[in-house]
Amino acid sequence: MNLLRLSFNLLRRDWRAGEWRVLLLALVLAVGSLATVGLFADRVRQALQQQAQSLIGADLRITSTRPFTPDYRKAAGDKGLQVVQSRTFPSMVSGREQVLLSEIQSVEAGYPLRGKIEIDNVAAVGRVSPLGRNPTNVVSAHGDVGLRNEAANPTYDPPQSGEGSGSIPARGTVWVDERLLRRLDMQVGDEVGIGAQHFKVAARIVKDIDQSIGFASFAPRVLMNDADLAGTGLLQEGSRISYRLMIAGDAAQVKALRAALQEKLSGNEKMEDVRDARPEIRTALERAEHFLGLAALTAAILAGAAMALAARRFVMRHLDGCAVMRCLGAQQAQVLWLFLIQFILLGVVAVVLGGLLGYATQAVLVESIASMRDAILPQPGVLPLLKAAVSGFALLLGFAFLPLLQLRKVSPLRVLRRELGLPEASGWLIYGLAVGVLALLFLWHAGSLKLGLAVLGGLLAGLLVFGLLAWLLLHGLARNAFLFQSQWRHAFNNLARHGRSAAVQVVALSLGGMGLLVLTLVRADLLEAWQGKLPPDTPNRFVVNIQPDQYQPVQDFFARQSLPSPQLQPMVRGRLISINDRAINGDSYPEPRARALVEREFNLSYMEEIPAWNELVGGAWWTAKTTGELSVEEGIAKTLSIHLGDTLTYDVAGSRFTARVTSLRKVQWDSMKVNFFVIATPELLKDFPTSYLGSFYLPLDKVRTGDELARKFPNLLLIDTGAVIAQVRNIMDQIAQAVSMVFLFTLLSGVAVLYAALLATQDERIFEAAILRTLGASSAYLSRLHLSEFAVIGAISGLFAAAGAVLLGWVLARYVLEIPYQPGSAIWLVGILGGMLVVMLAAWFSTRQLKVLPPLMILRGE
Repeated sequence: MNLLRLSFNLLRRDWRAGEWRVLLLALVLAVGSLATVGLFADRVRQALQQQAQSLIGADLRITSTRPFTPDYRKAAGDKGLQVVQSRTFPSMVSGREQVLLSEIQSVEAGYPLRGKIEIDNVAAVGRVSPLGRNPTNVVSAHGDVGLRNEAANPTYDPPQSGEGSGSIPARGTVWVDERLLRRLDMQVGDEVGIGAQHFKVAARIVKDIDQSIGFASFAPRVLMNDADLAGTGLLQEGSRISYRLMIAGDAAQVKALRAALQEKLSGNEKMEDVRDARPEIRTALERAEHFLGLAALTAAILAGAAMALAARRFVMRHLDGCAVMRCLGAQQAQVLWLFLIQFILLGVVAVVLGGLLGYATQAVLVESIASMRDAILPQPGVLPLLKAAVSGFALLLGFAFLPLLQLRKVSPLRVLRRELGLPEASGWLIYGLAVGVLALLFLWHAGSLKLGLAVLGGLLAGLLVFGLLAWLLLHGLARNAFLFQSQWRHAFNNLARHGRSAAVQVVALSLGGMGLLVLTLVRADLLEAWQGKLPPDTPNRFVVNIQPDQYQPVQDFFARQSLPSPQLQPMVRGRLISINDRAINGDSYPEPRARALVEREFNLSYMEEIPAWNELVGGAWWTAKTTGELSVEEGIAKTLSIHLGDTLTYDVAGSRFTARVTSLRKVQWDSMKVNFFVIATPELLKDFPTSYLGSFYLPLDKVRTGDELARKFPNLLLIDTGAVIAQVRNIMDQIAQAVSMVFLFTLLSGVAVLYAALLATQDERIFEAAILRTLGASSAYLSRLHLSEFAVIGAISGLFAAAGAVLLGWVLARYVLEIPYQPGSAIWLVGILGGMLVVMLAAWFSTRQLKVLPPLMILRGE
């Protein structure tokens, strides 16, 4: 009890003396940064996930070609989850003496469970906004309809019951998309025939969700009430109906249900969430999580560096006090516990303050970003706060505990011999513990083992290299000091004399500078390049089923319409039947996705050159004279256990061919261009039945050109991917804003590193300055000397910071965002000059007191 009281008294004394200022600042910033990043990232991840889930209308979707048994719905209900079912099938829709193949979807009440359907029912209401802007009803996951109008219109009447007022079309009505209205030359309020019934078009679908995946979504969409389906007479034996069971609710319960149903799925059933259904959305979400995880890593790195420097300074300033306590009979264990209790008390205060700071800051953040505020982000969970608190204590003990062990070994002789420095300690043990703590935090906060290990390994290697280079540069300058004026000679020699501590200071300042450069220049370049992956002219249409004799006429059609001709790729349909002469089928794979891939036909292609948006990751591409080789996408190769050198046998319309896998490719699924799982050499497939497909960009002012293409070539399938592109681009924009704001909080940690690094040697500089003044040095000379030293430290630190920022930017571009990265030359100039100016300015503030402090007072320790 006496030890606790004494620890508290010493803590209060040091608090008044300002001894805890740097350490407390570093710890609060560490916890605050991690809490802010964690809480904000948690909310952003939830919002992005919810936004992406709107593409399938649920958290989980099970599709089947046969009706579901009641067991699935019962299992979901037992876990408190929401369930609705829909049925989708192709059918002809008639109107104005025309017919059009469409995709009909019948839905139950409560649809959709996730996301919003935006409809325009102006004609159904019978009144148009005086400003000419279309009021749009937003049908949400909760079944409510909200009027959305860009201009306030007090004369607009809300939709009446039965005309778009529920979450699904009222009985006897349908909602259709723009393509159907345009191709049948109809408008809202007209009637269409579906099967044996006629329905009133109650609304135009402006923004749809839960669309079919892949080429099945080529047809215009019609949404109808499930209660009307039986009356159409379209439900017959052999009808091509796809059944969808849509599930939503608590994330943990959804995950548990997925695990429970996984083994019960039959061969014609497939279970998927948004990551399974949309590879381009999956890619965007994964990159968002990695980027936000990297922000947390950056904050942890900078906070740890600041705390390490602050802990070292604290220990150095308490050597005399420990020596006095040892003289008065204190045991080593008592000294250790005395300071350890202080650190724990300080940690509790810092964790509470940092947690409150993080929670308040992320709330302000959300309110300050318009898109986040309008999205009504879900509240964060408690886990990010717990992670930040645990991380803060881990950083505190990891970087301060072993230095505290040195305090207990302080010799009582130091009372008489002040030249005795810090007791010897195992450097490997001290640095090993710090590295171990950082490693655990990296793997915890990265969200990706690969990303965490890569960044940690790169960081440690960079710190060692930068530290060694700093030591060599400082000693090299000292050896050539005779080439400079006396002031610079003194500065170089002084830095070389303290080479180890100066190198540590350079590395710490480089780390802080790197964080600032990554926050500003590199981040802007990366986000601009990433968002540039989906430029305004990104292909938003796929055209499929072009026959060989239509190849040139289709190209001529685009030329007449003054549109760039699409790059058409050949496609051959084939089923994989054996690997290395071993017959395979759905039963050969326990994993549902692998089973589904084997049971369906593949879209094969052949070409001489690898597509520009594909990357070779294994093997080698073939030459012009090569025959009988295959290139496989790395993801499907992993799923089906296909390796380089394997032979694959395909069945194409009753004919078989066998070829060897000679390369693996990484495909940019979010390029919105034509991609294939398997590509063959031209000689291998050119004699098989072939059709062509391609992608192209269709401007908004030429939308009807697509209709003309479909009328001129009725067999073509024209697929509109504009909604998916808009969704991916919207996710990118939100990620860009989120990353910009999240990285802003690492700025405070970077400033803390700069501050702690400058204070780390302040006491030593003050003492040396007192000696120099005693020997006759003027205050002006001391100012020039210190500014010269810090100019050298700042220039070297800025150079290393720029190099580290460029390297980190390349790693992010190459392995996280998968984009080319071209750093601007300005980063080197900004790094070096900025480092010099910032460090010199900070040095001027920290050393200006030397002009007024009497040397005798400093030497006496007063």
